[in-house]
Amino acid sequence: MQNVGFIYDNIFLRHETPEWHPERKERLIHIVNSLKKSGTWEKLIYIKPRKATYDEIALVHAPDYIEKIKNFGTGYLDPDTYMSADSLKAALYAAGAVIEAVERRKKGEMQRAFCAVRPPGHHAESDKAMGFCIFNNVAIGARYAQKVGYKKVLIIDFDVHHGNGTQHIFETDDTVFYFSTHQYPHYPGTGRDSERGKGKGEKFTYNVPMRSGSGDKEYLSVYEGILPNLFKEFGPDIILASAGYDIHKNDPLSDIRVSDEGVRGIVHSILSCSSKPFIFALEGGYDLPSLGESVKITVEEMLKD
Repeated sequence: MQNVGFIYDNIFLRHETPEWHPERKERLIHIVNSLKKSGTWEKLIYIKPRKATYDEIALVHAPDYIEKIKNFGTGYLDPDTYMSADSLKAALYAAGAVIEAVERRKKGEMQRAFCAVRPPGHHAESDKAMGFCIFNNVAIGARYAQKVGYKKVLIIDFDVHHGNGTQHIFETDDTVFYFSTHQYPHYPGTGRDSERGKGKGEKFTYNVPMRSGSGDKEYLSVYEGILPNLFKEFGPDIILASAGYDIHKNDPLSDIRVSDEGVRGIVHSILSCSSKPFIFALEGGYDLPSLGESVKITVEEMLKD
């Protein structure tokens, strides 16, 4: 059995959103309860995250944007992204969770990690909040990983929404490969298959748009048929996954039809590609029962040898 860290703290529950908002604290409460009820919790290494420093946030975010967030107070950063009194602190710990996972893996304390965090991150651009996201947790984690010696980073994003922020942050970089499957056309409107990076980063972005109604068969054809070859060609030193479970057939924010077993197949296929370190960070997923089950399935696959 693999040593798997589960990185979580109640600080993430203090990021308060309006009553109508789908990205709410009950998501994490349900995940933790599902793991405990299933008996999976006892098999994990429970780790509290540390708070990211502003210098670490600045690895991917513009100084002016960081200052804006520090001084914003409460209210809407964009039509979807809300800040409450403790949202800044929660966002710093969300980014810090991925950093903590990288540090622990570098020290050999665990093979894999799942970061159960909020607010999510992959829509956050270097200079603006977007789509429930304040700081780009996985992007910050990728740059931090490079800082501590992981030269080549592969980011896999299976959220139903394209990770526009992550793509744009790394699109001119040949040391970070961004791979995404996502419903298209759909929010945020990016992620066409023709978007393959720019400059020296050309061919280091790979988008697979998925049509409305796509399910297990279509997703597994990508994760079993396309992803392994990209692994071999790029040869990453560490893999970060933007784990979005709004691909589930019960999710209210998508028209993708992946089942529980489809989620298992996707995660299994990702983990089968390499013996290198894997760190998963939570992004979307808004149907509470399927979210809890999907994370449990993911962790079960991560625990396997």
